[in-house]
Amino acid sequence: MKNKSSGVASAALVGRFAPSPTGPLHFGSMVAALGSCLSVRARGGRWLLRIEDVDAPRSVPGAADGILRTLEAYGFAWDGEVIWQTRRTAAYQAAFARLEAAGMLFGCACTRREMADSSLARDGTRRYPGTCRAGLPVGREARAWRLRVPAGGVRFEDGVQGLIEEDVAADVGDFVLLRADGLFAYQLAVVVDDAEAGVSEVVRGADLLDSTARQIVVQRLLGYPTPAYAHLPVATNAAGEKLSKQTLARSIENQEPAGVLVDALDFLGQGPPGGLAESGLAAVWQWALANWSMQRVPRQRLAPASAYG
Repeated sequence: MKNKSSGVASAALVGRFAPSPTGPLHFGSMVAALGSCLSVRARGGRWLLRIEDVDAPRSVPGAADGILRTLEAYGFAWDGEVIWQTRRTAAYQAAFARLEAAGMLFGCACTRREMADSSLARDGTRRYPGTCRAGLPVGREARAWRLRVPAGGVRFEDGVQGLIEEDVAADVGDFVLLRADGLFAYQLAVVVDDAEAGVSEVVRGADLLDSTARQIVVQRLLGYPTPAYAHLPVATNAAGEKLSKQTLARSIENQEPAGVLVDALDFLGQGPPGGLAESGLAAVWQWALANWSMQRVPRQRLAPASAYG
C-alpha cells in the first residue's frame, strides 16, 4: 500500500512513525503518530511509515493491515512505500557484520535465569554484568551476541524532555544485538532503518526514551548521523498504566476520527478550539498543521487519557 502526501516537502527533514503490529492502534499510538507527523509536515518535511515487525513472535496476524486502514481513515498520508522490518534482514546482517569485523561484538551464553540477580537498569531491564565479555565460560556456547559498549557517556538535547545524559556502559552494560532465537534486536534494526531512510527527526513516546542512548551508541559505531529526538508524554489509563495491548487499551479503529485527533491535540498541549471536531476531519488537519508547536508539548501528562483506557 502506498499513500503519497501533497505539497512541497523539504528533502532534509524526514520523520517517521513506526508502530509494532501487536494489536490495533489505541489512543497512545495516535498521540505518537500525530506528533511525529505534524512535527515534520508543519515544516514541509517528509513523513515515513515503518511497520516494526522485527520481533516476529509478538506480531499479531492482521494487525499491520488494521494499522494501515486506521491511519488512512484518520487522514494520515505518508511518503513512499511502507517499510517492513521483516523484509530488511540483509541490511541488519550487513550492519552486524561491520560491528563484528570491528571487534565490537561478543558471544554470550548467559540465560535470563542466570542474570536474575543482576542490578536493574533504569528502564527495568537487567544490567549485563559482563560475564562473557572476555570469552565464553568453558563448555558453554553463545546463545546471543552482545555489543561491546565503549566507555563514556551519551548526552543529547531532547525536544520535549530536555537534556538527557546516560553512561550506557555503566547503567546498562553490553546489550544484545542478535537474540538467542536468531532475530536481530530492536536496538540494531531501528538504527539501521532510520539511517538508511534518511530520518533526521525521531518523535515518539517517552516510554522509548531509555532506548535512545543505546541507539546513539550504535549509530556512532556504525558511522551514522544521530537524528534529533523528541519524546512525547505517554498516555495512561485511570490506574496510571501506559495505554497498551497489555493494559487493554481501547482500539480507536471504529471511533470518530476527528474527535480522537482533537483529543490527541489537546493531550499534546496544542489547545485546539472548542467545536473543532464538529468542523470535520479536513478542518482538524488544517488547524493542526497551521498551529503545531513542539514547545507547547508537556513533558508529561498529569491527567490520564482515561476515556481511551
